[in-house]
Amino acid sequence: MDLAINPFSSGTRLRDMIRAIRACKTAAEERAVVRRECAAIRAAISEGDQDYRHRNMAKLMFIHMLGYPTHFGQMECLKLIAAAGFPEKRIGYLGLMLLLDERQEVLMLVTNSLKQDLNHSNQFIVGLALCALGNICSAEMARDLAPEVERLLQSRDPNTKKKAALCSIRIVRKVPDLAENFMGSAASLLKEKHHGVLISAVQLCTELCKASNEALEYLRKNCLEGLVRILRDVSNSSYAPEYDIAGITDPFLHIRVLKLLRTLGQGDADCSEYINDILAQVATKTESNKNAGNAILYECVETIMGIEATSGLRVLAINILGRFLSNRDNNIRYVALNMLMKAIAVDTQAVQRHRATILECVKDADVSIRKRALELVYLLVNDTNVKSLTKELVDYLEVSDQDFKEDLTAKICSIVEKFSQDKQWYLDQMFRVLSLAGNYVKDDVWHALIVLISNASELQGYSVRSLYKALLACGEQESLVRVSVWCIGEYGEMLVNNISMLDVEEPITVTESDAVDAVEIALKRYSADVTTRAMCLVALLKLSSRFPPTSERIKEIVAQNKGNTVLELQQRSIEFSSIIQRHQSIKSSLLERMPVLDEANYLVKRAASTQATVSSVKSAPAVASGGSLKLPNGVAKPPSAPLADLLDLSSDDAPVTTSAPTTAPNDFLQDLLGIGLTDSSPTGGAPSASTDILMDLLSIGSSPVQNGTPTSNFSLPSKETKPAPVPQVVDLLDGLSSSTSLPDENAAYPTITAFQSATLRITFSFKKQPGKPQETAINATFTNLATTTFTDFVFQAAVPKFIQLRLDPASSSTLPASGNGSVTQSLSVTNNQHGQKPLAMRIRMSYKVNGEDRLEQGQINNFPAGL
Repeated sequence: MDLAINPFSSGTRLRDMIRAIRACKTAAEERAVVRRECAAIRAAISEGDQDYRHRNMAKLMFIHMLGYPTHFGQMECLKLIAAAGFPEKRIGYLGLMLLLDERQEVLMLVTNSLKQDLNHSNQFIVGLALCALGNICSAEMARDLAPEVERLLQSRDPNTKKKAALCSIRIVRKVPDLAENFMGSAASLLKEKHHGVLISAVQLCTELCKASNEALEYLRKNCLEGLVRILRDVSNSSYAPEYDIAGITDPFLHIRVLKLLRTLGQGDADCSEYINDILAQVATKTESNKNAGNAILYECVETIMGIEATSGLRVLAINILGRFLSNRDNNIRYVALNMLMKAIAVDTQAVQRHRATILECVKDADVSIRKRALELVYLLVNDTNVKSLTKELVDYLEVSDQDFKEDLTAKICSIVEKFSQDKQWYLDQMFRVLSLAGNYVKDDVWHALIVLISNASELQGYSVRSLYKALLACGEQESLVRVSVWCIGEYGEMLVNNISMLDVEEPITVTESDAVDAVEIALKRYSADVTTRAMCLVALLKLSSRFPPTSERIKEIVAQNKGNTVLELQQRSIEFSSIIQRHQSIKSSLLERMPVLDEANYLVKRAASTQATVSSVKSAPAVASGGSLKLPNGVAKPPSAPLADLLDLSSDDAPVTTSAPTTAPNDFLQDLLGIGLTDSSPTGGAPSASTDILMDLLSIGSSPVQNGTPTSNFSLPSKETKPAPVPQVVDLLDGLSSSTSLPDENAAYPTITAFQSATLRITFSFKKQPGKPQETAINATFTNLATTTFTDFVFQAAVPKFIQLRLDPASSSTLPASGNGSVTQSLSVTNNQHGQKPLAMRIRMSYKVNGEDRLEQGQINNFPAGL
């Protein structure tokens, strides 16, 4: 009668509850059903209902799997576990594994029940306890129950041994110190015949090797022979239906033993030599026409590559991977490419033999295989095969998918830049890449090409003629158009007069009008691209000087942009028209060919921004303070208005004066800080807007104003050493002590971490000159913690007025990824209130990640005392 009235009483069968939940059409209906069922279960728990306790626990487990809270049933699990019968214990242990985890305090209450069940005479109850312990064992439970589990490893029942071995793995993971207790038992299990016990034992041995070096040495001495015997027996065994998979006997045991052999043989020559023969046997006898066989072969190759194997065995392993590359299964080819990328560091020559097959994988229909094969080809390139591999890749570039062109173009450009020894070959390959995929070539690549052409005077004529022909054939490639237009503007007379012809060239007939036509077509075709149009206007201006008869026509073309809505193009058009019309006397000297670009300087700037770097960077002169090579952090700037130089943190030589007033616009300050500033108010007036914004930027708050005088106490670095007066009522350093003890000037100062974020770490080390306690030399070290290279890195700093700061040039503008190298920069600080006020500094770092601007800033208050 009760069941008819209330279908959600504790007596409801599990299947009925599941049917009711599945019949719900909305989430709200489902929640209502679960809520009613949970209420019925709570009522049964509070009444101490023992008849339906196991049924209620089964329902709770289903409700738990749906994601609803079931914590109120945890104690019921413990009651079921404490029951005498197997059915109750089975539900109780299952609930224990599902509803609880090792972090639950209530779990400690079950330890005693587990101990009793581990010593039970019924092997099935022992198995339940072992399963539960292997799933939710905590460190405390592991220490308490390890002796029982160790004893069960010697049990006569194979299933109990297997479960005890798996439970031991959990114990060793939780308490590595207990590993030595299981070494002997694990070694003895390897003599068993039952494959389930063997797999569990091998897995336990593998975990012991990871947990303890002592266990690793013990297993090398006592288990190696047994493992080789197991692998030989399972490889040579006849058909066994209970273990057979696709005609191969127990591939799972094969793979587990191979993994353990790899762990034992790694870094041990004697052990590796002992297992070489069995590995060769497995590699040669295993069939590769079934997936199970391929899995064993792959694991065998991994083992050969991971131990101190002989060169012949490694060649055999790489040949297996070569066979994998011809397999029709994409997954097998992909894992083979992955493994070959690791193998190339071990035996490059053996991998080189499969170069043709790897190149075919670059043309595969599967995009994952194409990308992985391209990365492998990049690693295979060396000085001897660079030309043949580049030709293959460039040929494929012509027919490759649009989605793949970007990756392929980037790799080809990197290969050409990295391995080119012949400038003409370099130019030929780059011209072809520009013709086939110029829209995918990055800016720094065609910039480097222009720099090289500028420096290769003997190839300038060849370059402009080649580019002119490419421009006529492939005018839709943006980067090609830019390089071609630049060269036509610079070397137009070489194009028209066939100057500096090479033996491999055939003369071409190009008139002055043809050259102008080419640039005009590019100007009209790229109406939306400001950079290309600007370069076209410059090229036309230069051609008006190179080819005087075309001046009038060029003037008309240039004048068409006088009304352009883009200010840059409009300004160029007006200025260039004025040069052509009114300044004939200076036009020729004004439009002379550009001086040779500084190739070494350019290469140094982009050296670390890409893994593929032109080899000539290696011989570039070292960058020193005051040297001829100045990176962005240390570029010297010409003298200008004091406010313009006020924030020139990177100036090397030019002194900066901050005392003279100025009415010049604050453009440089606005550019640097990215804020709008107004002119400073005169002394005695209200604090200026610029001061407030700057104080906001430095995050040091505003200070009280006395007698109407602005009390801003922070300035930006200056090379002038004149101290500024500091009002006694103001402390803009927000809580820093105004008096600090003065330690010995010869004392050593600890290195500090001045700034650290998820992507960047900055450390400061300090040094003082004897007799100059006010002056401190700081060496800043910048480390990139991210996995992507930072480019255009710039470090800036601001200090209070009583401190003078000078920054030297940084060692580089590029921070390598993942801490693989760092950038250093020297700072010189003079504290004019040494001993009274400590150092404080506000810093700001800007850089680019994959062309995207990033900005980080912070305040340093942890300088050592006495600075």
